[in-house]
Amino acid sequence: MNVQREGSDGTVGKALDVLDRVAAYGRPVRFSEVLEESPFPKATLYRLLQTLTNQGMLTFDRTHNTYSPGMRLVRMAHAAWAQSSLAPVARQHLDDLSGLVGETVHLAQLDGAHVLYVDKRTPAAALPMYSDAGKVGPAYCTGVGKAMLAWLPKPELDRVLAQQSWHPFTDTTLTTPEALIAELAVIRAEGHAFDREEHERGIQCIAMPVLSPGGHVRGAVSVTSSVARGPLAQMERHLPHLTDAVTKIAGDLRDWRFPDKREG
Repeated sequence: MNVQREGSDGTVGKALDVLDRVAAYGRPVRFSEVLEESPFPKATLYRLLQTLTNQGMLTFDRTHNTYSPGMRLVRMAHAAWAQSSLAPVARQHLDDLSGLVGETVHLAQLDGAHVLYVDKRTPAAALPMYSDAGKVGPAYCTGVGKAMLAWLPKPELDRVLAQQSWHPFTDTTLTTPEALIAELAVIRAEGHAFDREEHERGIQCIAMPVLSPGGHVRGAVSVTSSVARGPLAQMERHLPHLTDAVTKIAGDLRDWRFPDKREG
């Protein structure tokens, strides 16, 4: 498990780091497991876990001596999903798009330097893939990630690119900022991005950004398929439906109370 951090802000930052690490396991976890990967001394880690448990952000199972996310955190997650995620606004449009294309559909937003999948639709014969709703993925080698990066202002793009790992997941992964920047220029000119098996071998997609009237990035939607179902060029047949979906989502966002108070 690799939990990346941009930095901690005192005690609050340390507590959030611990909370993230516990949640990232996806299962109840023992103190010794957290300690093994934690940057904090044993006494500090224990104190932080106790505080998080006392505040209801974690729960402690005394029978198995394990920690897991608490119900207070679940309530906060639901509130964040309803107020800050595009998912409630996009729900019907994702349903419609999925029905029209018969492929997996993803809705994503930028989470710092990463991609957060906030919703997903799967066809009857679903493909096994990494990108379930709630998971975080790399921005530099996913269709939704590249679709959003292409419309970021340069200072923000530079900051995000500086935090990418540039790990070669497959033979087609772009592994340098220069290569990605060149592709982002093409994406912006064409209006859509491709994932050419860059994150997962055998998985390809076409993606478009959800933009405000002022051109600010709000998220991205992708249609994802397998190379076994046809060449990448065939994915372009989904462009009319994908364009319609992101346009409708962007239109509905005009009346949405979005956290970003900038124009559009």
